[in-house]
Amino acid sequence: MNDLLLNQMQEKIDNWQQDKDRRAIFLQCYQTMTANTLAAVADGRFQDPTWVNGLLNRFADYYFVALDVYDKGQSQASPVWQYAFDAAGQKKANVLQHLFLGVNTHINYDLALTLYDVLHEECPSLTPAQRDGRYQDYCLVNEIIAETIDQVQDEVVKRESPLLALVD
Repeated sequence: MNDLLLNQMQEKIDNWQQDKDRRAIFLQCYQTMTANTLAAVADGRFQDPTWVNGLLNRFADYYFVALDVYDKGQSQASPVWQYAFDAAGQKKANVLQHLFLGVNTHINYDLALTLYDVLHEECPSLTPAQRDGRYQDYCLVNEIIAETIDQVQDEVVKRESPLLALVD
């Protein structure tokens, strides 16, 4: 499933870059962060790698469902994603605005829904130690994301806007 997810992301990125679609900016960042988290899973850094894989895949589902609904022109897209995807079509926004809009939308909107999905049924039956393990794994995902920021700056931001390298 993980290779499929990363390949799905790469296919979208390649198509969007070819079409100069600025939705590629956020997805490049998201793919990098996902790949680094999956590498940490493979390296045994998580207490419950199966749970983390489920979290990552469910989180990605929310993004790809929103994208699919938007691309089909359905008005059922959530307003936050509608705004983010519409903004990607505007050339006046800079690379950081596109990046932050996608990141904020995915984290502030989709993450809460994802956590509910992966925890609501199992949480009552988890022991305190298991709950703590989930929390520790969640915190480690955030650490990996923080560790990825420089890579995103180098591979995404600087490529889209080389002048931003001056403030890095």
